[in-house]
Amino acid sequence: MRKTGWILLLALLLCVSSALAEDLYVRKVEDLPEDFWLGMDVSSVLAEEASGVVYRDAEGQVRDLFEILRDSGVNLIRVRVWNNPFDEEGRGFGGGNNDMDAAVRIGKRAAAAGLPLLVDFHYSDFWADPSKQMVPRAWKGMSVKEKAEALYGYTLDVLENMKENGIDVAMVQIGNETNGRLCGEKTWMNIVHHLMKAGIRAVREVYPSALTAVHFANPESAENYLNYASKLAYYELDYDVFGTSYYPYWHGTLENLKSVLQEIQNQYGKKVMVLETSYAYTLEDGDFSGNTISDGGGYETYWPVTVQGQSNELRDVVDAVNSIGGIGVCWWEGAWVPVGRESYEKNSALWEKYGSGWASSYAAGYDPDDAGKYYGGCACENQALFDFDGRALPSLKTFSLLRSGQEVPLKPDAIADTYVSFDVNDTVVLPSSVDAVLNDGSRKALPVSWEAAKDVSGAVGTYVYAGTAEGMPAKLVVKVQNTNYLSNGDFEGEDRGEWKADNFGGTEQLYIEEKKSDSLDGTKHYHFYSAGADRVGFDLSQDVTGLTAGTYAFEVSIMGGDAGTYTAYAWIAVGGEVMEQKEMSITSWNSWDTVVCQAQAGEGDTVTVGVHVVCSGAGAWGKIDGASLTRIR
Repeated sequence: MRKTGWILLLALLLCVSSALAEDLYVRKVEDLPEDFWLGMDVSSVLAEEASGVVYRDAEGQVRDLFEILRDSGVNLIRVRVWNNPFDEEGRGFGGGNNDMDAAVRIGKRAAAAGLPLLVDFHYSDFWADPSKQMVPRAWKGMSVKEKAEALYGYTLDVLENMKENGIDVAMVQIGNETNGRLCGEKTWMNIVHHLMKAGIRAVREVYPSALTAVHFANPESAENYLNYASKLAYYELDYDVFGTSYYPYWHGTLENLKSVLQEIQNQYGKKVMVLETSYAYTLEDGDFSGNTISDGGGYETYWPVTVQGQSNELRDVVDAVNSIGGIGVCWWEGAWVPVGRESYEKNSALWEKYGSGWASSYAAGYDPDDAGKYYGGCACENQALFDFDGRALPSLKTFSLLRSGQEVPLKPDAIADTYVSFDVNDTVVLPSSVDAVLNDGSRKALPVSWEAAKDVSGAVGTYVYAGTAEGMPAKLVVKVQNTNYLSNGDFEGEDRGEWKADNFGGTEQLYIEEKKSDSLDGTKHYHFYSAGADRVGFDLSQDVTGLTAGTYAFEVSIMGGDAGTYTAYAWIAVGGEVMEQKEMSITSWNSWDTVVCQAQAGEGDTVTVGVHVVCSGAGAWGKIDGASLTRIR
């Protein structure tokens, strides 16, 4: 029988729309307040311009970037601040080389254009995010109290410098994506009671009317977000804004985002805001260095990867935040474009000299495991609101059109990729129509013609077909697979209790999760996590009855991290007796370990398959996916 219906994912198109702003469809955001923040992070602008980048408005006229943004509806500029992003010889780490001096220069240009500033303190010498919150070199070895005083003094110094230069600071972030870590600290008491309070104290002294914000990532993990908010309340942090990153590739649905932020807003009385979002308008690489979002990635694309899709993402995120009373949305690095189009070698020289790539080779001394290995270009120029030559895309005008809307004739913007799955015993029939995604985000079925191809019925494998629908490219992925005797083996269906979870270790999170970027295949998997040490311990199993006699193979995959000392294995049992057991490895994100266990079963025997996991590490987490039980002979 046919295993699943069509799973329609938005097409990742390589073409870039040449449409003008007048051709953009923008649905009005109802009741959007005049003081709603429509921000943009442009932290790399100085390094970009030093590298030769010139910005143009939508008409192609060379203009100051900040004036272009202001006239396009942006009303807030965000800038990151690193303590000392330079090596001992004064060579910049990259990513804009955003020290205090750079932040002040950007703030002065924003002020000249009449735009206030959102100051994003990382409290690190380079990038801070959920995976790394490294202490600045000058603060290394300090006790947490000494570090808190240093952080207070540094924050005070930066903000006083800005005030002396006439910069209007509207908001200050105390840390960047601080998911349980900040400035080398890993306990909430140190993070909140000592460090965050010290930073907020400095803000209140210099800019008493500025909002203070905290910033987290991964809102798809709702329980984690509620835990963060509860920790802030427990240590009585006097902050104003609970901010989040929202990158739809990895961070779940807008409905989930709204639910999480609204609960925090209601329970703790805090303002909420999306401090970072962005979306790709093309999958092309513009600087010979590769991009975070590129063709073939394991990530969600809820909107087409087109200029119109980029506009719709921005509009829908603003609408979601506004609908729950949030105060703003900030686009991340909307002006970070290629510094050259000729060659990697020429670009690399500019990245190294001016810091216009995400990281230079000089960052290796501070961040050897990431920047030291993968330094290079921008990695996100295909998510900017300017094209590769620095000209404003039509999607930039979305900011100014949100309150009025702009309706234009409906037309297809992209063809959704189509996925179909068949059992090996079924006849493969290609669909006769596909979904077109229109410029207003709605869908319309269109007839499709597929390239000539042989019948793959009965041939296990994955097959990709190209087609055309009204002159637009279409893609079809057909999967033919052996009969899987497990119920919901791929975890893609509704959880009806087919899998039995024996949580003997007090595992805090143990459930089927929907997150494509963390799935081996499809969009769902079995998730586990515990914040505390020695809190992960469970068995996940399923009984299968009614099988014919034969040899059966149980295949399953796992990935995860922070496991500490752990035991993990898959097993298969017949009639309650384990016939084979194989160890599994839990190492790092996206490093899947797949094992296969086999057993001989008699007519009518009950076959049980399962995964056993015990981890000692604090914050141990993981994903289980791709489970199948097939008859091999």
